[in-house]
Amino acid sequence: MYRLLIADDHPLFRDAISRTLNLAVADGSTPEYELLQAASLEEALSVIAHHADSLDLLLLDLDLPDSHGLEGLARLREEADWLPVAILSAHEARETVLEALALGAVGYLSKSSSAQTLRDALARMLAGEVYVPAQLMRAAPRPAPLSASSAPASSVPVPPPAPQLAPSLSDAEFARRWQTLTTKQRGVLERMVQGESNKMIAWQLGVAETTVKSHVSAILHKLGVASRVQAILLASHALPAVSGPSETSAAPRRETPRSNAHE
Repeated sequence: MYRLLIADDHPLFRDAISRTLNLAVADGSTPEYELLQAASLEEALSVIAHHADSLDLLLLDLDLPDSHGLEGLARLREEADWLPVAILSAHEARETVLEALALGAVGYLSKSSSAQTLRDALARMLAGEVYVPAQLMRAAPRPAPLSASSAPASSVPVPPPAPQLAPSLSDAEFARRWQTLTTKQRGVLERMVQGESNKMIAWQLGVAETTVKSHVSAILHKLGVASRVQAILLASHALPAVSGPSETSAAPRRETPRSNAHE
């Protein structure tokens, strides 16, 4: 049995998640879950303290009464860095998704996700994968916020940037490393940045999933990063300046099978 904690200040939403998981367990489509609930960050921290030996995953809302935006995630990484945290929020800005990953989130789910998407995402995150729906990674970036010097004096201070999870590279250095990638590797990296899983990339390109895994390993080595998340974070900022249409990204996309529609 997996023990999950959801931190959200809307009891109806928490109950809806609980019912969704219970129905999935009842029809045998997922492992058994126990869902603990908290209505605030402080309550979540209290639950974590009492169940530190058995919690498997925390689903965190970004708008709690005592925590705004990614402040809660940052505090959780300080006080309970052993606990995997996934964001479950109505906020879908691509920059917020990337910041959450940079702070150590193991996944990001929109509250508009379907029940099947939630179940699939939980299965992947509990298996040790990072889950981000493709539609969130493909969302157009929002304009940069006003700097502290140009913002009105009465405005809320701009929070400090999230710590970087990937190495900081100049455009020239990323371009040099980009040139070491093969055409197929470039296409795989572009699809990774769009939020596609190895399984989905393999389906779209008509190759075995093991082939995609080999490409991903080579990409990580050539970019000088240690994980898929680091590669995504690094490439999402630098890729638009150096990439042209690659062989794989320009290839016709296969029709997505129904069972994978939300991967």
